[in-house]
Amino acid sequence: MHSGFRYLSSLLLAAAFLAPAVTTGCAARTYHDPYYNDSHRWDRNEKDRYQRWIVENHRDNRDFRKLNRDEQKQYWDWRHNRHDDHDHDRDHDRH
Repeated sequence: MHSGFRYLSSLLLAAAFLAPAVTTGCAARTYHDPYYNDSHRWDRNEKDRYQRWIVENHRDNRDFRKLNRDEQKQYWDWRHNRHDDHDHDRDHDRH
């Protein structure tokens, strides 16, 4: 019984130390778009859109955070002008 408790407590302690390391990699950043005054979750979907912007605009593949303000604004302008990424009337599509 005593060794079982010791094993369980060691396992829980290890899990407590590893949990932040495991969950940190999965967390999506949120970026505030100052030009349109809204926020965007930088998740897999946003990364895919950003990659599309890079290709369509013949840009070097750089981390979004490394872009200067003008380049970030160009991305947000492109992002907000893409109507295929917005599905505002998705409830009205059902018949």
